[in-house]
Amino acid sequence: MAKHQTTPEQHSVRLLKVGEQVRHVISEILARQQVHDETLSAHTVSVTEVRMTPDLRQATVFVKSLLGEDEEAVLKALRTNTAFFQREVAQRLKLKFAAKIRFHPDESFDEASRIDALLNDPRVKRDLED
Repeated sequence: MAKHQTTPEQHSVRLLKVGEQVRHVISEILARQQVHDETLSAHTVSVTEVRMTPDLRQATVFVKSLLGEDEEAVLKALRTNTAFFQREVAQRLKLKFAAKIRFHPDESFDEASRIDALLNDPRVKRDLED
């Protein structure tokens, strides 16, 4: 039987879809406080993005605690409970392989703030107006 050939576009769409499904599962677990961890129960955590490897065996999960409070403590709690998240994602999505999850802080908001501050600098505004 011949293997189905997939184009790079189809491959990347599948990665995005699976990443979004993983993001929704982890967000739901955190929102419903199904993780029995005091730190995670005390903080609101937003899962901003999930990037899957092409083989779907690893998921990089970018998270941000509300208002950036106690970010290191939240990351430590998430990393401590990684096995629970991996098991829940595998059970709910019924993928062939359980993705290995890695939690990272989402620094895109900080970068956006930095760029915004640069664009609001009077010297830059002067150059942009010309």
